[in-house]
Amino acid sequence: MRISRRLFIRDGVATVTLGLSAPAFLSAIAQAQVLTSRRLVVVYLGGGNDALNTLIPYQDSSYYSRRPTIGIPAGQVLQVGTDAAGRALGLHPRLGGLQNIFNEGRLALVQRTGYQNSSRSHFEATDIFGTANPASSAGSGWLGRYLDTLPRPVDALAAWNTTSDTPRALVSGRVGVPAISNASTYRFASPNSGRAATDERAAATAMAGNPSPGRPHLAFVNSTSRSAIETIDRAAAALSYTPTVAYPNNGFGLALRTVAGAIVNGIGSRVYWVQTGGYDTHAEQGAAGGGYGNLMGTLGDGLAAFHNDIRNRGLGNDTTVIVFSEFGRRISENGSGGTDHGAAGLMMVLGGSVRGGLHGTSAVLSPGHPTLENSSGDVRFETDFRSVYARLLDNWLGVDSVPILNGDFKAGAPAIF
Repeated sequence: MRISRRLFIRDGVATVTLGLSAPAFLSAIAQAQVLTSRRLVVVYLGGGNDALNTLIPYQDSSYYSRRPTIGIPAGQVLQVGTDAAGRALGLHPRLGGLQNIFNEGRLALVQRTGYQNSSRSHFEATDIFGTANPASSAGSGWLGRYLDTLPRPVDALAAWNTTSDTPRALVSGRVGVPAISNASTYRFASPNSGRAATDERAAATAMAGNPSPGRPHLAFVNSTSRSAIETIDRAAAALSYTPTVAYPNNGFGLALRTVAGAIVNGIGSRVYWVQTGGYDTHAEQGAAGGGYGNLMGTLGDGLAAFHNDIRNRGLGNDTTVIVFSEFGRRISENGSGGTDHGAAGLMMVLGGSVRGGLHGTSAVLSPGHPTLENSSGDVRFETDFRSVYARLLDNWLGVDSVPILNGDFKAGAPAIF
């Protein structure tokens, strides 16, 4: 059993101010009841996904001249239309499931997302996307700050991290986020079995219930232990889930199946974090097949299974998924048949309430074009990644994004809701 909590504030106070008119008051209650049923699933692609081979400008001749061996043949791309600039785009051929969701109008593809002077360090860039602050990769995360806005006492499973380590994005000032990478092994650890193990858990529960007034360090330990114990049985409920579709038999697919089980069984988590790696494709990236093709197959098949499963359960309109990586990759392939660390990337948002389509404009890859930077080696960002966060916070999770993001990014937010 593993629990992650970075920071703790003992005496937080949540204040709710009600409007004076009865209609406004009733409307606020109704809105709150709707918003509390909503959940956000975050899918992070570790390593720096090659956005240009995910969403392909297949009519740009420079795409092929700069990627002679790894460019996806135009006849194989899955066409998704033209963007606002009239540039034709298509998905990687292994993303057929996502094309179906796009055709349903429930997949938003937000192009050229990033920030000025993009970091090329995996660790720093990942933390920048986590803190939502390009000037600092340290401190709490944007999702952690969202969790800090929830009324106290905060549910011990307000967020569920399916990885072994808590990502920067979930680091909170006062909310502990359990790291439950495998619900089948997330249980009370005891060297004994049977009645002895049961008695040990009861004793641990009793000790964790001691508020320890005047002893803040002990109070922290007790509260952390209590939260961990509270999550055990609830997390186990996700294992009993029988999905309506077949999930891919890989780590990513199984993680999404667990999240679906938690959602369908009413665990109540507001945020889920799912991570899949392998996107640092410096060599032997391949074209439609190869290593990158397998990554796309894993991603697309897993997301399609999750989307269809949740929709079949009648919960699609209350579930939104955001997909992103820490940076894009360079435009030209390198001498090893791969791509190196670049700048702007691609963010995807999908779900039953999402306004799908192509958002933003693609880059023109011919040298010297203003959509490029770093001597035309990288794609220049057009949409600040924080504006996508702002739209999720304001229009999906129902909180003011300005204090959470330490700035107003609403003006440039894509209309994904």
